[in-house]
Amino acid sequence: MLVASDLDRTLIYSAAALQLPMPDAEAPRLLCVEVYEGRPLSYLTETAAGLLDSLARATVFVPTTTRTREQYGRIHLPCPQPKFAICANGGHLLVDGVSDPDWQRQVAARLADECAPLAEVRAHLLAAADPGWLLKERIAEDLFAYLVVDRALLPDGWVKELADWADGRGWTVSLQGRKIYAVPRPLTKSAAMREVARRSGAELTLAAGDSLLDADLLLAADHAWRPGHGELADSGWTASHVDVLAQTGVLAGEEILRRLSHATPSPPHAV
Repeated sequence: MLVASDLDRTLIYSAAALQLPMPDAEAPRLLCVEVYEGRPLSYLTETAAGLLDSLARATVFVPTTTRTREQYGRIHLPCPQPKFAICANGGHLLVDGVSDPDWQRQVAARLADECAPLAEVRAHLLAAADPGWLLKERIAEDLFAYLVVDRALLPDGWVKELADWADGRGWTVSLQGRKIYAVPRPLTKSAAMREVARRSGAELTLAAGDSLLDADLLLAADHAWRPGHGELADSGWTASHVDVLAQTGVLAGEEILRRLSHATPSPPHAV
């Protein structure tokens, strides 16, 4: 069995995303799994940590993220190091921590054949954006681009206009929180997950995610889960094989791991 799960706001959570509505004295104990610039950044509950450790030992567990390899490297999950990990929205397939060159070549060939160059898209983003609401502009792994914006000042219809422009050039656009992503259409988490399934011989795939960039991953899995928060929840997105959880915040991450663990067959007992 293969389990491919998004990380941020699916399994791990920043302090701002924890959503702990209970009295402080009743809040769950948290485990920090990421430090950035000397400060704790991402957490999961201690219960979730135990569930993740058991899950990673019983399945082919594949962390699946839009993060760059450097950003992913800051995360220290409380489980054995996964053999496979998917970074840069499927642009890099890590095998024992190293980006697989064969996969890199496949991705590069598809992007060259099917999409406008990154430089063209980046130039259009910068020309179309207004410095009044543009906070940052970033290129990830020389594969895709994103803008960090002030949502309150972002004009209505700007993202749709950008999406219409990008669509004819083989790119997709999505607004997630304060970030506007421009991603080549063939660059998907699902394609990388299928490659891991092929290499590992997995017969059943499970997935979890919260964002618009996770939709293709959830659709490609045999069964999937999404939390009660995030862009997919905000848009009401679902599918027949996707379970929608009521929980939000870090407790949703714990519940996702609980559901994944329940869906995993127990190993046979020695006779």
